[in-house]
Amino acid sequence: MSTQSDPTDQGQSKPNVVLLSGGTGGAKLARGLLDVVGASLTVLANVADDIEIYGAHVSPDPDLVSYWLAQRVDDRGWGIKGDTFNVMDELKSLGEDIWFNLGDKDLAVCVQRAKWFSEGVTPTSALARLTASLGIAATVLPPTDDQLRTTVQAGGKRTGVQDFLIRGGGIGPIEDVKVEGLEEATVTGETFAAIEAADVIVIGPSNPALSITPILGLPGLRDAVKAAKAPVVAVSPLVKGFVLKGPTDAFLDHLGVTHDADGIAALYAGVAGGILSDDTPQNDLPEGMIHRQADVLLDTPEARREVAQAVLDLAGDVRTAG
Repeated sequence: MSTQSDPTDQGQSKPNVVLLSGGTGGAKLARGLLDVVGASLTVLANVADDIEIYGAHVSPDPDLVSYWLAQRVDDRGWGIKGDTFNVMDELKSLGEDIWFNLGDKDLAVCVQRAKWFSEGVTPTSALARLTASLGIAATVLPPTDDQLRTTVQAGGKRTGVQDFLIRGGGIGPIEDVKVEGLEEATVTGETFAAIEAADVIVIGPSNPALSITPILGLPGLRDAVKAAKAPVVAVSPLVKGFVLKGPTDAFLDHLGVTHDADGIAALYAGVAGGILSDDTPQNDLPEGMIHRQADVLLDTPEARREVAQAVLDLAGDVRTAG
């Protein structure tokens, strides 16, 4: 069965959609958008969560987006469907501290990525090779080919983001978040070109501090999004005020915003012209921002397609209002 959507519908071209995405929520929305717009989708996937471990280069968010787009993501929500963990089991028996689990197929991808990097292949080209091998019609890009690494300080201790999330359990309160290398990084030409060609730009329902800041915070990228001809809409990462996976709530507390449409709208004021959430704003939204309500759970293929279409409809409203 094909994993791809037909990029045309009765001869009508689809809008070029650029999605800023982290892991789970953004990846699910990416799948819904692929079903609606097909090959016209470009995903800018956060690379600041990357980690080198077991001789491999792991790129969690781009890989998760890719596995969702290829319909190969495992039911547990990460990794490759039906993967085994023989290598992890053997490493553990040899005394390795296995705190970051990778399936055998997933590990193979990450070992090959490390090899490509050692040969001088850029992250952009490496990701293109992966998505081509998976038969993905959409484009998945790292917004920069430079190295970014997010660190989190909690309880007076600063650790890498994966260490904080897995070993530390993602427990707040969070005292500081820093993306190492962000200010010095260069946005790729492919990323700027995708934004310039976009008909719709979407800020996905991903952790604003961990997943979206390492994209929008790149030098010149926020300005490029704001200057784009395309309407920009954001999708709330909250479902009825709650976080379904990960410590996004602790990061929202760190950012000083409420866990509702008002808080998410405040985060993207000046960038997004529309906000999609499942609750109603209690206060006036930032000037020029439109709100639309929708079920953003993304738990079934139908729901993912419905949210994707709601995003496009909201973008149309933003374009009309502008």
